Amino acid sequence: MREGIVYVDGKWSTPEHAKISVFDHGLLYGDGVFEGIRFYNGRVFKLDRHIDRMFESARLIGLTPSVTKEEFRDIILETCRRSGLTDGYLRPVFTRGEGDLGLDPRKAKRSSTVVICSTISLYGDKHRTGLTAIVAQVRRPPRVCLNPNVKSLNYLNNILAKSEANARGADEALMLDLEGNVAEMSADNLFVVKGRTVYTPQTSNCLVGITRETILELCEGRYPVRTEMFKLDFALQAEEVFLTGTGGEVAPVISVEGHPIGNGKPGPVTVELQQRYFDLVRSTGTPIPSGNGGSVSTKAAASSPA
Repeated sequence: MREGIVYVDGKWSTPEHAKISVFDHGLLYGDGVFEGIRFYNGRVFKLDRHIDRMFESARLIGLTPSVTKEEFRDIILETCRRSGLTDGYLRPVFTRGEGDLGLDPRKAKRSSTVVICSTISLYGDKHRTGLTAIVAQVRRPPRVCLNPNVKSLNYLNNILAKSEANARGADEALMLDLEGNVAEMSADNLFVVKGRTVYTPQTSNCLVGITRETILELCEGRYPVRTEMFKLDFALQAEEVFLTGTGGEVAPVISVEGHPIGNGKPGPVTVELQQRYFDLVRSTGTPIPSGNGGSVSTKAAASSPA
């Protein structure tokens, strides 16, 4: 049995019993948006920032959620409380909703709201020892085709890159855009360090990552930061490379295409920022209610027993 609990349109259930219609356009066409959120020591890290980004993603694709931000916040916290977990991972989802077998989003009359609360572990001990990466042949689509700041349910481009890494025995895939600029990893933002200056791509070809934002905040007053476009050679010649994401947290990349980054070991800037990040997420955030918790102030959350 999977650990955790799932909320779907007003009801909580175990992961094995959570259901959504096969006619939901999120399933049929990837028509929806999502977030990845972590909680540590009974606190949800940057909950309101994640909610704001999710509603912005929904706005950018013309999807009207069936809940307000305040209602959604209450649902997320109640789902955490019901899970009984003190450390875990949340996957909130808005889908276009149940429609027909055509593309037309107007056929989906009401969006669906899902919150999955479980656990996740992506890299294990390699957070400490470092990841290997390849350069994916598949490129990130240009902004005029798919806005990278929409965290949509259609992740096939990223999955194909990850599949390339799997097939070649690497942990991760570094992705370029059509102009050959470094964009991101398969599901994470990318940073490089040269001369103790921290570089990261502009968000014209990658997601506006919340972990990325946090690392930029942690660099203030300690390391110069430059957000700019750069080519693969620039990254390969860096002293350090690391990735950031809610699921992946902060992880060093020690080689790309067999080429060692720096001395082939996690670098001092990466290690320091990683530790400061873990200290921050384990000590701050929105508290998860204890006991019976407060009321969930939404008619969408007319709950059934977990």
